[in-house]
Amino acid sequence: MPKRGKNYRESAKLVDKTNLYEVSEAMDLITKTSKAKFDETIEVHIKLGVDGRHADQQVRGAIVLPHGTGKSKKVLVFAKGPKAQEAEAAGADYVGAEEMAQKIQTENWFDFDVVVATPDMMGVVGRLGKVLGPKGLMPNPKSGTVTMDITKALEEIKAGKVEYRLDKTNIIHTPIGKASFGAQKLEENFKALMEAVVKAKPAAAKGQYLRSVTVASTMGPGIKLNSMKLSN
Repeated sequence: MPKRGKNYRESAKLVDKTNLYEVSEAMDLITKTSKAKFDETIEVHIKLGVDGRHADQQVRGAIVLPHGTGKSKKVLVFAKGPKAQEAEAAGADYVGAEEMAQKIQTENWFDFDVVVATPDMMGVVGRLGKVLGPKGLMPNPKSGTVTMDITKALEEIKAGKVEYRLDKTNIIHTPIGKASFGAQKLEENFKALMEAVVKAKPAAAKGQYLRSVTVASTMGPGIKLNSMKLSN
């Protein structure tokens, strides 16, 4: 077990590990346990009672958080012609086609946070699946990143759109803002995310859907929430 720093130990004292916190209590507590010198990201970890290996139990989507994430995202858009011009006008950080794919493959270039593509560019983007996939950067129609409406996609991403998807252990990890947001804004972002995840429950999911919900800051201890109350 790695030795924890003084700030972490101080914060851990404030958290009762046996308690399942209400949302407002948890958000209040998370702002108090964020003691790092930088503005810590607050992340939610949601363990679901599904088996993501089955296509009909996949949980994936995207939502624009009411107060954004506090992080400005660099967006790469794969588009040509008028759509490339539209992307530039809408504030894309990088726009291109085959040459961008080549730059990623040959230079191991990843100076972007989100990839958006028009449907006609998916033949080019598809060849990058092996490098974009593991990083969670592959565009997907479900998350609104494969679209002809480039302007809308960019507006939403820049406004604080987050993707949620299962990892291999059936857990969703999603940021809901920064410690500096304060408890109220974090709570509103959290509730918006949970509503989306609950709505995305697959018909094939059996038993308890929300197994556990934990919030934690970048450097702080996890705070468990009462997931039974969140699923209603």
